[in-house]
Amino acid sequence: MIGEPMANPRDTISEELNRQLDAFFGAGKTAQIIPNGVGVDGPFNGTTAHHERLRKERDKLAPSVRAEADKGVVASVAAKNLGIHIKRVTLIAQENGFKFADTP
Repeated sequence: MIGEPMANPRDTISEELNRQLDAFFGAGKTAQIIPNGVGVDGPFNGTTAHHERLRKERDKLAPSVRAEADKGVVASVAAKNLGIHIKRVTLIAQENGFKFADTP
């Protein structure tokens, strides 16, 4: 109505959310605890052909990245030697369970 103050939109949203929570738990439902690593970025949920293709490419590079790590170099030197971005080198190491030497 004209001349009446409008309700605060935040309060309206908060009240609606609280109403829905009360209805959910009032119906006897319970909240789930989702473990870390499960979700959109998990290996079984949300993977696409694009992600699979990128992973296959990283898997092909893994032996050469591991060889650089076995030399005892730091990640930045390995990336430079292989002509790969450092983020990709560290991701490959993380996915394959090996580490580079610590920065001197």
